[in-house]
Amino acid sequence: MNSKVFTVLRIILGVILLIFGLNKFLNFLPAPEGMSDAAGAYFGALMSAKVITLVAIVEVLAGLAFISNKYGALLAVILMSVSVNIILFHATLNPEGIGPGILVFILNIIILYGYRNKYKDLLAG
Repeated sequence: MNSKVFTVLRIILGVILLIFGLNKFLNFLPAPEGMSDAAGAYFGALMSAKVITLVAIVEVLAGLAFISNKYGALLAVILMSVSVNIILFHATLNPEGIGPGILVFILNIIILYGYRNKYKDLLAG
């Protein structure tokens, strides 16, 4: 992959994660409207169990890692669990809001691929 393209995609994903991660702490974006009762109940349970705080921390750390290009390979692996859960949440409970989740998921896969040389020893078996 072209290093300039990878850098741009890495920074785009970093900015997206930083914005949405900080929003979970600062609430500067409007809350999504039209969620189903099941989606609202699930999201409420995540908030009351403080899981959303952990997700926000991972998103902020990953965003900073991708923007600064420090520990990006590690945070790309950790972020994959968040990306998969975003897709699963939207696919099962809120399909109309899946667009940004798909974007984050695809960018995460591209970033993982861009860092593939960093994982050689990990996957050597």
